[in-house]
Amino acid sequence: MLFLISPAKTLDFSAAATDKHTQPRSLAHSQGLIDILKQKTEAELMKLMKISEDLATVNRERYQDFEAPFDLSNAKQALLAFKGDVYTGLGADDFSAAELDYAQRHLRILSGLYGLLRPLDLMQPYRLEMGTRLKTAKGKNLYEYWGSSITNLINDDLAKEGHKAVVNLASNEYFSAVQPKELKAELYQVAFKEYRNGGYKIIAFFAKKARGMMCRYAVKNNIAEPEELKGFDMDGYAFNEGLSGPREFVFTRES
Repeated sequence: MLFLISPAKTLDFSAAATDKHTQPRSLAHSQGLIDILKQKTEAELMKLMKISEDLATVNRERYQDFEAPFDLSNAKQALLAFKGDVYTGLGADDFSAAELDYAQRHLRILSGLYGLLRPLDLMQPYRLEMGTRLKTAKGKNLYEYWGSSITNLINDDLAKEGHKAVVNLASNEYFSAVQPKELKAELYQVAFKEYRNGGYKIIAFFAKKARGMMCRYAVKNNIAEPEELKGFDMDGYAFNEGLSGPREFVFTRES
């Protein structure tokens, strides 16, 4: 079983608690994007990414400083570098060596710059959301740039690890970089809903954190099969059979 999650805008590049790491597998593609981004002015980045001048300055400097090869002196493991709602729920900083190994085999992070990251893949700081309409020789946006390469990597990992299922815990923006019909595994969709005003609704802030918590639940319990996810009960959530389908798992909680 392979879990897919989104990255985060917030980053933490302080020292990691482990030296264990791997290299991103699509660095040549990443470098192609960096070569384009390096040519952008701050004003162009502000318009392209809809960000402030300060953020444009920070990220232009990041693109200029981007340099391979990656090592622990200039990069950090992706799972430990991303900090945001999903990663708050995931809480990977306290993972044991065995739990990091489970994450490395079962968790994948979709990325606008790196394509598909394993948890221990090193990365340098960046901002490049998957929905960015960055023109390249391959097309008008990052979905066209990455094409089938992300799906191909997922399929490679499915075959290598013997996984039979993909569990989507990524946002629509990021999962749109995957070609579901080409996945060589059963696809499961998961939703988290809050009870509000007489009905259950998805509230983004809570849903993001819950996606991370489900990954944490899988890691801590060494989950092997999708059906085992129905036991997820963190932070008041419970599997809602009435709202769920065979491959659509809905978890709800009361206000």
